[in-house]
Amino acid sequence: MGGYMGVAAKEDCVFDLYFGIDYHSHLGTRRGGMVVYDDEKGFDRSIHNIENAPFRTKFDKDMQSMKGRLGIGCISDYEPQPLMVRSHHGTYAITTVSKINNTDELVQEIFSNGNSHFLEMSGGEINPTELVATLINQKENLIDGINYALEKVDGSLSLLLMNPNGIYCARDKYGRTPIAIGKKEDAFCAAFESFSYKNLGYSNYKELGPGEIVVITDKNCVTLKQPGNDMKICTFLWVYYGYPASSYEGMSVEQMRYLCGAKMAKRDNVKPDVVAGVPDSGIAHAVGYANASGIPFSRPFIKYTPTWPRSFMPTIQSQRNLIAKMKLLAVEDLIRDKSLLLIDDSIVRGTQLRETTEYLFESGAKEVHIRPACPPLVYGCKYLNFSRSSSEMDLITRRVIERLENGNVTDEVLKEYTNPDSEKYEKMVDEICKELKFTSLRFNRLDDMLDSCGIDKCKLCTYCWNGEE
Repeated sequence: MGGYMGVAAKEDCVFDLYFGIDYHSHLGTRRGGMVVYDDEKGFDRSIHNIENAPFRTKFDKDMQSMKGRLGIGCISDYEPQPLMVRSHHGTYAITTVSKINNTDELVQEIFSNGNSHFLEMSGGEINPTELVATLINQKENLIDGINYALEKVDGSLSLLLMNPNGIYCARDKYGRTPIAIGKKEDAFCAAFESFSYKNLGYSNYKELGPGEIVVITDKNCVTLKQPGNDMKICTFLWVYYGYPASSYEGMSVEQMRYLCGAKMAKRDNVKPDVVAGVPDSGIAHAVGYANASGIPFSRPFIKYTPTWPRSFMPTIQSQRNLIAKMKLLAVEDLIRDKSLLLIDDSIVRGTQLRETTEYLFESGAKEVHIRPACPPLVYGCKYLNFSRSSSEMDLITRRVIERLENGNVTDEVLKEYTNPDSEKYEKMVDEICKELKFTSLRFNRLDDMLDSCGIDKCKLCTYCWNGEE
């Protein structure tokens, strides 16, 4: 994933930009970047690897030396950005949050139109942000170019683009990722996470709609392209990778998770001694479950935050498994001889929860009931980079379905497995429960989860659960 922040201020923007970007650190662990524009000095950019140190540590010196009335920056799990681009639109800086499925097709089309080259990143991939900039440069004016890029990308794309006139903000055409605008005296800002600007003195001004394009300056926020009607915002924003203080489309992440947990409790029939959540995203779901059920909430796992503060983990699976163990500390007095109900945000591969459950039993737990806060993940996400699974067979659901169906898996068969009232669904859940050695397993239902979001269901993307576009 990734997050972005932009600030347009009458005076210097760097303080707000620096802390605003840092508030997006839960969305990525690999790269951070800042670009500022000053009327006298022009553009000034800095990019650092943040894999081994937090954003603030790496950018502290830059914050002291940079100066500008305009600035954009990002946290990115993949490509180095923001990029500086010189084109017939003039010089601009650009940062994106995107997943581009038709990269090869777009590159060939651009080559056929006379574009000579792209820079390759290590591994041979083209920087997605550079590809977006090249799409923008295909058109004669900047707004047409931004709109062209939004339309051409298959997947998702939201962006901030800064030139001396201001910061252009464009939300994905289906609103899959958010852009919130904040306002205070003599400044406007744009951010992925609206909470990122609250402590800096900004109040909520607006959320961009699907495909909306605006430009912000220190004086105002002007809509250049009106939003569309079709929205498919990612439901995982609330369930998993949104920060608890976040809010999207008027619904708080923490509140949604409480509601989710409460709905799970009302459908459950087990009577454990305590309810617990896997830190961090499982905790609020567990609070909601405990409040609705009357079963005490407990914290048998404590996350070691002094050196493991961020929720995202390395993309290499072997490292993920090791670090999943290292950053969670067990409180064995709260585990021994207890029947535990443990809520996590989801089950993807199943490796971490299996090892967690094994450790709980080794620590003396009598029972471990697992309750994922979302339905079984059956389809790999086509729209966001929150997971870098190389194949849908990385999903434990797909491996189990493949085994149950003896390899004869069709779209029609998959649909049966996504129906929580079907026999095939029940069989899949039973098999997952046995394979991961849980006492019991019950997933949240899709209808309950969508109800918990509190917005029109047709505006929520559910592809990874039911395969519906």
